[in-house]
Amino acid sequence: MKSTFDSIKQGLSEALEFSGGKTQKAIVHEFSSVDVKALRAKLAMSQNEFASAFGISVSTLCHWERGDRTPQGPALVLLNVVAKEPELVMRALAS
Repeated sequence: MKSTFDSIKQGLSEALEFSGGKTQKAIVHEFSSVDVKALRAKLAMSQNEFASAFGISVSTLCHWERGDRTPQGPALVLLNVVAKEPELVMRALAS
């Protein structure tokens, strides 16, 4: 029980340090924006195919492509991975 408490206490201390600007211990992941329309064109997929392949609604895809909205969170992560390793993602999702 003590080790669990110590772990939580350490995590809280690190979170407080990070929020105070001390980021040397922190691992921060930043994901670049993705040109969704260009990515879809590169993969030679229609909007319906792309949306279906990656679990995105066609409506959301249209908003991204028009620039009305930008992908955030897990969607942005997925699109970054698709941009770098499209065949790998397609294989993984097909299994």
